[in-house]
Amino acid sequence: MKAYEVTQVESGVPIKSWTRGVPFEEQARQQLINLSRLPFIYRWIAAMPDVHLGKGATIGSVVPTVGAIIPAAVGVDIGCGMMAVKTEIRAEQLPDHLSEVRSAIERAIPHGRSKRLRRRQRDKGAWGEIPADVEAGWSLLNPVFERLCDKHGVLKNTNNLHHLGTLGTGNHFIEVCLDEQDAVWVMLHSGSRGVGNRIGSYFIELAQKEMERLQIQLPDRDLGYLQEGSVYFDDYVEAVEWAQQFARINRELMMGKVLAALSQTLKLDFSARLEAVNCHHNYVTRELHYGQEVLLTRKGAVRAGLGDFGIIPGSMGAKSFIVRGLGNAESFCSCSHGAGRVMSRNAAKKKISLAEHEEATRGVECRKDQSVIDETPAAYKPIERVMAAQQDLVEIVYTLKQVVCVKG
Repeated sequence: MKAYEVTQVESGVPIKSWTRGVPFEEQARQQLINLSRLPFIYRWIAAMPDVHLGKGATIGSVVPTVGAIIPAAVGVDIGCGMMAVKTEIRAEQLPDHLSEVRSAIERAIPHGRSKRLRRRQRDKGAWGEIPADVEAGWSLLNPVFERLCDKHGVLKNTNNLHHLGTLGTGNHFIEVCLDEQDAVWVMLHSGSRGVGNRIGSYFIELAQKEMERLQIQLPDRDLGYLQEGSVYFDDYVEAVEWAQQFARINRELMMGKVLAALSQTLKLDFSARLEAVNCHHNYVTRELHYGQEVLLTRKGAVRAGLGDFGIIPGSMGAKSFIVRGLGNAESFCSCSHGAGRVMSRNAAKKKISLAEHEEATRGVECRKDQSVIDETPAAYKPIERVMAAQQDLVEIVYTLKQVVCVKG
């Protein structure tokens, strides 16, 4: 029996869904059907086990296209992804109470809508001047950014430099975790921040205007696309690649700060080995599948080619996994990017109590207040079921359990 289920779509390509044993909401299914009916989709669409409703395109989808690209299928959190390192620290070297470890990370990394981040934007930061590592990172990014701004001036007025090396809000996080052998890991999740959002929103709007200009009718206006060779296509591809580079550098800068904060707080010198880095899960790239070069969009999905390392995090209080790809061609060598939401943020805030959140995150040093209820484990699909549904896509290398979680 195949691990996936196939939905045949009238006037569209099939949908292959790795969703056995996990919720698959009807609205998300309809979004995938809408996508499948676009004329440039190649072979089929793959839905990962964390699939759920998104804006325009479904989160947890893998969309191969030929000759066109859908900006909303990439989304506005361009280059969002994960980074993880395994350290030499052992569980027994951690203090009994981890509040100071969490506080040290929160002091080191501007996050959320904190006063420190607003101050950094206003007067170059809590450190006074922009930190040298952030300046160095921006020097690599600035030339292409200036060129993009020369063509598209609306991109200039963002918090680009001031967001570099910062965590953000929502489901972005920094965690200290333990693996099965009690080794300490550091894992973080973030992306291209405000500037990536501006790039995504701007080109989604341009694609919508292109559809109006060409009088192309779509089942959802957010599925507006840019055809290869058209005026905005190359600019969008360049902007997405730039945002992915921003996201990669952003994660690297934060990881360096977190490791330094750990060393200082624990009064330990240690080395850290990169295990899975820059594991993007909102992006588009050119890949070869079934003998055809395609533009492959992974929206809430991770590349899982044969031997590729990836990270599949659970929610606050749940397990996370370092995985190795099995190179399954039918998923276009992809896997899920996490557990996937089972209820909206508003629904979670209404249905889940603070007491339930505190119980679900027992043993984790993290925020226990009302403002993070929408990120509590009950708002997500059970990560164990998600992993079971994709056994033919990845193999588990390490199982991690967080002991500290910093949310934006």
